[in-house]
Amino acid sequence: MAAGVVREWFGIQQFPAPTQTKLHEYLGKLKQENVNTLTILVMGKGGVGKSSTVNSILGERVATVSAFQSEGLRPMMISRSRAGFTLNIIDTPGLVEGGYVNEQALEIIKRFLLNKTIDVLIYVDRLDSYRVDNLDRQVIKAITDSFGKAIWKRGLVVLTHAYLSPPDGLSYDEFFTRRSETLLKIIRLGAKIRKQEYQDSAIPIALVENTGKCATNEGGEKVLPDGTVWIPNLVKTITDIVLNGSKAITVDQKLIDGPNPNQRGKIFIPLILALQYFFLVKPIKHRIREDIAREKKPLWELRDMGLADGKF
Repeated sequence: MAAGVVREWFGIQQFPAPTQTKLHEYLGKLKQENVNTLTILVMGKGGVGKSSTVNSILGERVATVSAFQSEGLRPMMISRSRAGFTLNIIDTPGLVEGGYVNEQALEIIKRFLLNKTIDVLIYVDRLDSYRVDNLDRQVIKAITDSFGKAIWKRGLVVLTHAYLSPPDGLSYDEFFTRRSETLLKIIRLGAKIRKQEYQDSAIPIALVENTGKCATNEGGEKVLPDGTVWIPNLVKTITDIVLNGSKAITVDQKLIDGPNPNQRGKIFIPLILALQYFFLVKPIKHRIREDIAREKKPLWELRDMGLADGKF
């Protein structure tokens, strides 16, 4: 879908009335703070529910979702307007291919985002994934290297497939706590977020269930096993991030290109030159002066010093 095509957000009318009321409340809160445009970047590994989450937020099927179809390499931005407010959601391809970070997909995403401002990063994973390994850390590192550590101050972790029965007799809250703590730890490691930084600005987590098995309450709203009405809760969390005082991320050419390799190590050049002088240049100059001094002495003087006849 071409970027810049803004359509009326009719999908919001598909939500139950209580959900519509809450969504309008949160969007109104943003407008009161002079936030009239919101751009959300959705990233993560493949098959975790990124596109399904985009469809759920908008209340319409804008992104193709198929268990038997591989993800394309092109990002897609969907833009919707409502009462003077514009919502942009950027759906992206999975960041893993063949057990490794897909650098090609990452480069395409970065180029697509040139001159765009990211207000919120949604990092998507599954609640029912019980394993977190070094590949997850590499994905987080790749995102951080591409957009800077500051992106996580605008970050939100979304865990899909949240309508589940926890294994091993764990309660729902206990299972969610263990899963989220494990994932947040790997994010802190991959993004190199220090403990104090994390305590000052913790990354929020929202639970999502995009499938039809999600239960509903009396008002027809989708609820999770812990009773959370998850669509309004997700939008509220997004609103809180936008208003948390941190800066949005503007993707310019400098950010895409990354650090200039010609600038690396420049801070050490004076030290290297000093070491070269004391341990290389200075000894050589000293030897040269000695040789010059010897060459200026007449042969008879060198003979008297015992340095003639091949003895020197």
